This record gives sequence, C-alpha cells and structure tokens, in this order.
Amino acid sequence: MTTDPPQDDTEIHQLDEDTVARIAAGEVVERPASAVKELVENSLDADADSVDVTVEAGGTELIRVVDDGRGMSEVDLRAAVREHTTSKIDGLEDLESGVATLGFRGEALHTIGSVSRMTIRSRPRGSEVAGTELVYEGGDVTSVEPTGCPAGTTVEIEDLFYNTPARRKFLKTTATEFSHVNRVVTRYALANPDVAVSLTHDGREVFSTTGQGDLQAAILAVYGREVASSMIPVEADGDDLPPGPLESVSGLVSHPETNRSSRDYLATYVNGRAVTADAVREGLMGAYGTQLGGDRYPFVTLFLEVPGGAVDVNVHPRKREVRFDDDDAVRRQVDAAVESALLDHGLLRSRAPRGRSAPGEARVRPDARGTGAGTDPAAAGGEPATLEDGVETASSAATDSSGTERDGDDDPVERSSTDGAANARTETDAGDPVADSNGAAGDRAASANSDSSGSTAPTAVDSATHTEPDAGGSTADSSETEGESDRAATIGASSGSGTNRDRDHDADRKFDAATEQRTLTGEAATGEETAFDSLPALRVLGQLHDTYLVCETDDGLVLIDQHAADERVNYERLQAAFADDATAQALADPVELELTAAEAEAFAQYSEALSRLGFYADRTDDRTVAVTTVPAVLEKTLEPDRLRDVLASFVAGDREAGAETVDALADEFLGDLACYPSITGNTSLTEGSVVDLLEALDDCENPYSCPHGRPVIVRFDEAEIEDRFERDYPGHGG
Repeated sequence: MTTDPPQDDTEIHQLDEDTVARIAAGEVVERPASAVKELVENSLDADADSVDVTVEAGGTELIRVVDDGRGMSEVDLRAAVREHTTSKIDGLEDLESGVATLGFRGEALHTIGSVSRMTIRSRPRGSEVAGTELVYEGGDVTSVEPTGCPAGTTVEIEDLFYNTPARRKFLKTTATEFSHVNRVVTRYALANPDVAVSLTHDGREVFSTTGQGDLQAAILAVYGREVASSMIPVEADGDDLPPGPLESVSGLVSHPETNRSSRDYLATYVNGRAVTADAVREGLMGAYGTQLGGDRYPFVTLFLEVPGGAVDVNVHPRKREVRFDDDDAVRRQVDAAVESALLDHGLLRSRAPRGRSAPGEARVRPDARGTGAGTDPAAAGGEPATLEDGVETASSAATDSSGTERDGDDDPVERSSTDGAANARTETDAGDPVADSNGAAGDRAASANSDSSGSTAPTAVDSATHTEPDAGGSTADSSETEGESDRAATIGASSGSGTNRDRDHDADRKFDAATEQRTLTGEAATGEETAFDSLPALRVLGQLHDTYLVCETDDGLVLIDQHAADERVNYERLQAAFADDATAQALADPVELELTAAEAEAFAQYSEALSRLGFYADRTDDRTVAVTTVPAVLEKTLEPDRLRDVLASFVAGDREAGAETVDALADEFLGDLACYPSITGNTSLTEGSVVDLLEALDDCENPYSCPHGRPVIVRFDEAEIEDRFERDYPGHGG
C-alpha cells in the first residue's frame, strides 16, 4: 500500500513573475522586427498621421518609433507597461465578435521591456501639460518623471535581448534582421497610405511615404517607379464575387511581366491587418495562372474585407496568420477578383500567346465507347473534333505562355490515361510534352521553359511536326496538317491496339495487361542496370509526373528529383568554374535597373559578393544601379535584371551571424545560379538524357542533396516495402 507524499514535497511550483515575463517575451518578441511590428501597430491604433521608424544594426542596438498619435498621460503610461493591460478590447465578447484594432493582447510593451532597456516618452494630443518619460529595464520600471516632448508617443528600445543571451545568440546577420524590419514597416506603409511612414537604417533613409491617401504613391515610395507604373487596380464586391465570406477585394496587382523570384512582395491584408493565408496566396497565384514562370511572384497589395465572425485573428502569437471559416470560398473569391482585373486590362491570355497562333496539336483522350480508329482533322469552326479512337485535334485550343493547352472555358485539358506502350501524352502544364508521330513525347518543354528556368534538358523534338506560324498567324507549312493527321493516325494505331480494342474486347477488365516499355523516342527500353561509383547501381524504370526518376536498386526502389539532381550537378560545375575567377560578360552599354527599397539596401550590403561572381554594377542614385558586367553561367549569359532576383534572394534569406563573408555569400549565390540552367519539374526526359544526368550526378562530391539542402534521392529498401505491404502477416507464404 502506498501513501501520497505530503503537499510540501511536490516538485511542481509557481514560476516567478520575471521568468514568466521572459517566457512570454519569447512568444511575442522573436527578433527586432517583432518589436517593430508591435510598436507600429500601437502607433496606428493611436490614430497617428505619421510614424517614423529608426533602427541601428538591424534593430539589435536601437529601435525608435515616433508617432503623433493620441499619446498617453502619466497614469496611462504606468498602466501600459503592466502585463495584459490594453485599451483596445474590454473582454471576451470583443474578441469573439472580431477585433477591429491591430493590437489587442496587452502584452507588447510589457514583454518588450522585459528583454530590453526601454524608454517611453508620451504626451496626450491637445494637452498643455508636460509629457511623461518612463524608463523600463528588464521588466522593472526604474523611473517616471515629467519631460518636454511633442504630442504623441516615442518608444526607444536599446540592447534588445541583453538579459537573454541565448535569444540574442540566435539572431541572424545585421542585413537579415534589417530585411525583416523592412518587410514589417513596408507592409504597414502600404496598408495605410493615409499615414506618412518612414524607415531609416543606420542613419540612411530607406523610404518615406507621403501619407496623402494615394496607394500608388505609397507603392512608388517603397517599390519604385517601374513597379508602381505596372500596377493595376482590383475592385470587386457584392455580385462581382462568387459566394463566400469576403465582402470585398480591392488593391493593386502588377502586370505579369513585373515579378520577382521571392514571394516577399505579396502584401495581403484582412480587415487592415497584414497577414499571410494560404487560401489568399493560392487564389492570387491561380488568377495569374501560367502567365508567370515557375517560382515567379507578382507585386501585390490586396485588401480583403470580411465580417469579424468569419475570420479568426487570434490564431498565432504574433498575429501573422488568420483562419477563415471557408478557405475554399476565399480562394475562389480572390482568384475571381484578381483574374477579372487582369482580363479587363488585357493581361491574361485565354488563347494563343501574343504574336502567334496556337499550332494544331494532337490531344489524346480515352474513348468511353471503345470504337475503332478513325482520322478526322480539326472540325470546322475551331472546335476540337472527337475522333472515333479517342484522339482530338485542337487547332484552336487555347495555349498559354508555358504551353498549357486549355479549352474555351480555360479549364486545363485532362491528361489522358492511354496505354503505356504508346507513351503518348497531352500538354497539360508547363513543360508537359506533346505526342509526336512515333507515339513519343517530343520535349518541347526545354524551349518552353527556357524563359523562366533556362532549362537545358536534352530534347526529343520531331521537327517535321512542329512548324512556326507565319506573320499572318497561320502555320508556315502546309505539311503541318498532314503531319498532324499522320500523328493522329499513328497514335490511334498504337493506343487503339493496346487500349481501345482490348477495352472493347473485354470491357469488364479493370487493368490492362503489361506492355513493352518504350523510351520517349518510341524505341524499346533496354532496362539495363547502370553501375555508379557513388550512387547505388540503378535500373531506370521511368518518370513519375515528369518530375521524379523512378529507379530499381538491388535492395529496393529510389525516387530521384530531377531538378534537385541537375541543380547539384550545375552547382558543382559552377564552383569549379568560379574557383579561380568569375566568368563574366561585359555589356555593350550599361543597363540601368530600378530597385525596391529592400533590394537597394541589400545591394549596399552585398555589392562586393556580387562583383566576386561577375555582377558589376554602380549605384547611380539611391534606388538605381547601372549593370556593366554579368556572369556567364554554363555557356549562358545571365540577363542584367537577374541581379534583382539575386538581391531578392538575399533579402528573403535568413543568414546566421558570421555568414556575411564574401566567400559565404558567393557560395550561396552559386546555389541560386545553379537553378537557372537546371531541368525543371514537369519536363519529360529521354532515356539517354536520364542516364547522362545520373552519371553527372554520380561524379558530384555530394550527390545526395541540392545546394539548398533538399534531398536529391529518396530510398525505399526492400524491408520497408515489405512492411508497407505487410508481407510478414501470419500465414502469408508469398
């Protein structure tokens, strides 16, 4: 028999207030940008007309936020630094009905002050008496006294995390910490064009908005003239939107050609609060469709109004995220609003790319009737003609900039489920191949993707069936029609014998019989095992979703990400090429590039690393650089505006302290450049090019991860496969 220990022997005890405060600070104040965010929100909630933010050393040494808002009396100021005190909500009812203010938890000043040395000076607007200065250090009020100060509030934070060395130790580089500060201040400057917002770093003004209520003027101040001139308005509410919780969608979005490689320029707001939400981002990107290349993002400043009861803002400790009661509806509403604006300005193509007609392509679909083969070219009037063997010609089907084939309603054409022996494919997304006259997939993706990814993947294009249109928009060669007809007949014969006739013969069969595997050139696949030095011996089985190589090993199965593999190969080639000196190409004339505020700040920090790699540029004013030399990457010369992508990657990075050396930055830049010529996903490869890629990967020093740390190879050994199929089940003898 056991007895309970006395109460005073328990190991559970109450934490002291100082420890609790520092734990809470870790939730609210993650880095300098977190403190800036809380202070700027307080200024905006105080109805300020101007907010000036000054930071030094990325905010680690000094943060100063000055506003001309309502201000506080001495009594208010003493109360404001106490835990869970706020003037913004009264209780649970306010929280559940939808919070109208940016701040509401009553934690900011108390928690910031617990991990810093904080001084607050404030005077109520319209008051004739002196203001009050309160000094709050490490969680304790050390002094309160009258002071002369303008109406409004000034908060100065020095030595952030001075008393939490573990937290301070994990701060990133000065440039990285400032990039986070810049992102926060930019978000609120754009959200409040009627407030004059400025940001200064180490004595240099980064940007300053006018506060005149003009959103385009605010974008001009933050992003520059080039971006501001490319923005178009979005205005949708009521009947303009599909059913859903959003009452309105408004703001500005950029022309598809004005984009960056980072999603940092997607500024979205829900009821005035800067937030991230997957549903909103997916709706945005869906509206642009394939007008943007892979991993490209537009400039967006978008405001969503939603009833308080349909959105929960109390999801994240730092209020970065919101939760909608119907994500799918929000996604549809954002998509519809932005797509409508782009269409109204002629910035979305529902048919052929500008300047050319859509060439006729064969489109393969299984025929439910299972009838015999037939050949009938495109039907009159431009409508796809359904052939008896399930093959359609789509001479007028919409084709977007990445080769995506769409019907008149803009729904992507579904990939056909034809027999594997024919190996025919339909063109469904960026880089998806088109069936050629051998039943093979001619890889037009390499050229289609070259604008956005620089893919140099080996191709298997049947030039006889692909002709360029003439100036009038028609195909330049009358043999195109014959080629398409021959192609349709060939596919029909191939797929009809292995698919439709079998299906017609035995309509109840669920699976087709195994057929001979063929390469993308239509030849029989050898299936031979290839031996490597570093990689295991592999037998290539094929591709999964035109993105992963599927290979058999002696003890199981491996999937290889073809983009990550080629990126690793190119990265190590670049390392070797740049080991002695950067290979660079001088431009005939300097190319001027206008930078955003964040990019301009990054240029000041990283110009030496850029020149180390072949990007030579001179600053012509605070926001413009003139590029004189660009890198030559694997026999390709980069476009000058790639400099902005590199700067954007620097801005978006999260570098550890000590990683700002020129060599470290140069190596990181090489990793970014390695993406440029690499094979992308959704690219069909020939068997020979797969083997070439694997042999090049085998020669790498580290073939198992890309330069950004993503895995190249995922292995499934025989034991794991047997476990998944539960082959050890009692009584199972096979």
